[in-house]
Amino acid sequence: MNAVLAPAAVQDIAELRQLYFDVYGHGYPVPLGSDPAVMRRLITDGTAHWLTARTERDGLVGSAVVQTDQGSRIGKLVGLAVRPGHRGGGLASVLTGAVCDEAFATGRLDSVYATVRVVTEGPQHVVVRNGFRPLGLMPNAVEVEGCESLALFARYAGGVLERRAPVARVPEGLGALLGAASAGVGIDWAGTERIAARPAPRAAGRAEPVELIAAPAFVRRRFVERFPDAADRFFPLHTPNALLVPADAGFEAYVDLDPVAGSCALVAVHPRPAAVAGALEALMSVITRAGADYAETLLPLADTDALEVFLASGFVPSAVYPAMRRIGDRLHDYVVLSRTSRQIDFRTTAVSTLLQPYLSAYLSAWTSTYLPLHEVSR
Repeated sequence: MNAVLAPAAVQDIAELRQLYFDVYGHGYPVPLGSDPAVMRRLITDGTAHWLTARTERDGLVGSAVVQTDQGSRIGKLVGLAVRPGHRGGGLASVLTGAVCDEAFATGRLDSVYATVRVVTEGPQHVVVRNGFRPLGLMPNAVEVEGCESLALFARYAGGVLERRAPVARVPEGLGALLGAASAGVGIDWAGTERIAARPAPRAAGRAEPVELIAAPAFVRRRFVERFPDAADRFFPLHTPNALLVPADAGFEAYVDLDPVAGSCALVAVHPRPAAVAGALEALMSVITRAGADYAETLLPLADTDALEVFLASGFVPSAVYPAMRRIGDRLHDYVVLSRTSRQIDFRTTAVSTLLQPYLSAYLSAWTSTYLPLHEVSR
């Protein structure tokens, strides 16, 4: 591997766009590889670490980026691409290690995460070789070349996991996921009490339609008005671009809607996440009509009330992110819950042995959510 690594520069944008096209075709759903304005901003505004790989004969042959959300001390590994003729020699691993090392060297990050395609096992091995740990599996999470599932991995700065805040109790529906993570991350949640599910919240008074307001600038202003304290706006590297409100104005749900990727992130709910009780079915219908077959939300592992609301509404625990959020001198665990309106098909999914426990946990949780008990025990 004779490639030379160097920081990306504005003059590289045209070559970078060609690289991503050569690797992904028209199916790459991330503006980082296709939108020159977004690429220029990431290269110049100090919010990303972007490395390129060049060879003397072939020019630009690889790229990797760590986007950062410095307020949350979290980064995301994105845009890892190696030109087909240069694969198999370890360049993807070298790029991954180098860009992550550069990001952590600033001292401003507690963790870097990656959402990895699972059409082949190769990308999973690349991140694991560079210190990433498996955290979960999100079926139908993105539209790339058809509907694909993603695996979540994270790499931590030294000493971070040892400063986690303990969680006293969680809904029993999270048991399988935490069991898988105990092996994958090396964290023991055995002392965390599992509490039985309470009756689902009544939907009375929430039969009204939910309205989608797709006005990004207005939504961003409203979001800051509703959550003036930055500490209450925690969903790293996601900015809401749409707002969902019921006729009774009982809540405002802020979402990052991406019809190109076929996905939607529920970023925040005002006045609190549990306020959507009884309305998630209507909310999901609106999201689906807007072009997103997959929805996810991020909740504190300690927020039992909100977790129970989403679990009772068909959201499946997909990943756990230990030590995700720093508050004072402690770091707090979070859970990714997801729901998909498209049929899940794992036949083309290449799940490595590290992810097998998460696949089993997801299937167990999905079964208990969507299959009647007598069907499961038959």
